[in-house]
Amino acid sequence: MATLVEVDGKNFEEQVLKSDRPVMVDFAAEWCPPCKVLSPLVEEIAREYEGRAVVAHLDVDRAPDLARTYGVLSVPTVVFFKDGKVVSTSVGLVPKEKLTEALDEMIAQGGSG
Repeated sequence: MATLVEVDGKNFEEQVLKSDRPVMVDFAAEWCPPCKVLSPLVEEIAREYEGRAVVAHLDVDRAPDLARTYGVLSVPTVVFFKDGKVVSTSVGLVPKEKLTEALDEMIAQGGSG
């Protein structure tokens, strides 16, 4: 069963913007040491929020246009989406709790879905 969704220019709209659930996108890069530290936390969150939220990973080197579109100037950057719109952004290596708090808040707000 898929948990962490890999997104790029081909599937971003379908997986992120059209999702009926809150979405957390980890904008990262292979060459980024803090991204490598954050990656297992993002995978944990993907498993824990299965069915309640979409957790995605985007490689900024493979999708630079999306990074520009969402103002990602440094990695890691985590962008939270709800109903196709950016709700909040977290830049840099942050504790898992900060990311789950943002997801919990979006889930608590409910909405369609």
